[in-house]
Amino acid sequence: MVAKSAPATVYVCQNCGHQSRKWLGKCPDCGEWNSFVEERAATAPKGVAAGRARLSFGAAKPVAYGEIESQDDARVSSGVAEFDRVLGGGIVPGSLVLIGGDPGIGKSTLLLQVADKLSAQGARVLYVSGEESERQIKMRGERLGVAAANLFLLPETNLEAILDEVERDAPAAIIVDSIQTVFSPKIESAPGSVSQVREVASQFLMLAKGRGVPVFLIGHVTKEGAIAGPKALEHIVDTVLYFEGERHHNHRIVRAAKNRFGAANELGVFEMTGAGLVGVANPSEMFLQERPQNVAGSVVTACMEGTRPVLVEVQALASESKFNYPVRATQGFNANRLALLLAVLERRVGLRMLASDVFINVAGGLEIDEPAADLGVVAAIASSFKNKPIDAQTAVFGEVGLTGEVRGAMQAQARAREAQALGFKKLVLPASNVEGLQRLLGLRLVGVRSVEEALDELF
Repeated sequence: MVAKSAPATVYVCQNCGHQSRKWLGKCPDCGEWNSFVEERAATAPKGVAAGRARLSFGAAKPVAYGEIESQDDARVSSGVAEFDRVLGGGIVPGSLVLIGGDPGIGKSTLLLQVADKLSAQGARVLYVSGEESERQIKMRGERLGVAAANLFLLPETNLEAILDEVERDAPAAIIVDSIQTVFSPKIESAPGSVSQVREVASQFLMLAKGRGVPVFLIGHVTKEGAIAGPKALEHIVDTVLYFEGERHHNHRIVRAAKNRFGAANELGVFEMTGAGLVGVANPSEMFLQERPQNVAGSVVTACMEGTRPVLVEVQALASESKFNYPVRATQGFNANRLALLLAVLERRVGLRMLASDVFINVAGGLEIDEPAADLGVVAAIASSFKNKPIDAQTAVFGEVGLTGEVRGAMQAQARAREAQALGFKKLVLPASNVEGLQRLLGLRLVGVRSVEEALDELF
């Protein structure tokens, strides 16, 4: 009698999915430490192919491009205007949306509100909860004033049981909270592992595309802020949304990191209230409402977040350093970009910045990463270093190059209109953007070609 051999095992990185026959302290692919977990070898168990066939796209046949009907008019409003904006104009039938963010930032609250609005439109919504009981969700719903008649709660983590319930109820939308708690019994690894996350996400993808039902997945995040699990999870889904913002602020920002149906990097701003998350119609006004007047080191810059122009306050503090290595600290701005701008100020403008501690803060907790914010940061640093305030009715934007030139930025007209709408009198911008720019009533446009020219204009 032949002894049955033990099933082969492999070690899988829980961050990127790299496989190894032996345990490794550091992943050779992504560089993560202590991320390898022992799992069964990825041999397809019996029944997996059949399960996928049940949720396949159907018999695939080539279709002429001209015969395919457009679905631009098929979007469904979620009932939350800011959420629709981030999704690109509404919910696309058959889309798979992944939402990530820190614990307690408002992911479940937002989707419960969306479920309430969809239910009010007559849609049957299935809310699958793997972390909370139906009573806990009901308590949150009562606090938010949710009275959804067509919302059904399913506290379940078994993927097969969830799919069977979908077969019986045929919901119009599905919410899964969270993807890391759902497991397939056909995969022998623990819930939340790379194998489980891949399999569960693939099954929900087939479900969404095969039935034309939008599926929303809530994902946990790691301590670095990325969605837990392999990057393949973000490649599988159609849209990836990230919650931003600090718990100490009363507003939350939802940013689209990936969107197959709309603009990437689109932004939605919400205010956390006792009645849940409320959309903010004018984010610029909110970010500037507590701005100090006539204070050195403060300047307003015009940024583009997706298709929306946003005016934010950049604060800088420059002081003489008491150490051999000056401090460079940023909040809401890239630290490497700050080092580049300080070198430009030292070399091209003549400001002795390399011996000063420099601190940068984007007021309101917003993260800005576009190059057009460079001129605002440079102006704020120079204002603090010289201890000279910049006119409160002046806004700036422009990209700064290594030779000290100010380069043009995209969508200058939208930035200028936003500055005009908020009552600013002067806008300092790249000279290349002034040409062909429509003149706006009450707003003086000043084009500059270098950092030195911009600082001369501001001071």
